[in-house]
Amino acid sequence: MQWQGRSVRKPSGGRYHTSQGKKRTEIGRAPAETHIGEERRRIVRTFGGNQKVRALRVEYATVSNPATGETKRAKIETVEANSADPNYVRRKLLTKGAIIKTEMGLARIVSRPSQDGVVNAVLLA
Repeated sequence: MQWQGRSVRKPSGGRYHTSQGKKRTEIGRAPAETHIGEERRRIVRTFGGNQKVRALRVEYATVSNPATGETKRAKIETVEANSADPNYVRRKLLTKGAIIKTEMGLARIVSRPSQDGVVNAVLLA
């Protein structure tokens, strides 16, 4: 988890001395780390009583073909590449920007599965 407040250090390298503790709005949560597998989701309460859907495991992706304009539901086979972290490819984690292999071909994930709860992808040319 991350603390999302101001840095403890000044640009010069000196320390800021805290005048207050962490606030409720500054909490972070553990990443969902969405995997390929049988559908599993969790609903998380967020600031203001709103909700986010965490996709923990996903089997299908909604894949759009920009050439024809059609969108289909395709089964995810594997993760081919991920510019965020090469380790994510080995662990088969689904994140935004990851290249996945589907029934329709290679596609890039354009949604945020751990924030939106769905995997939307665009077919690569």
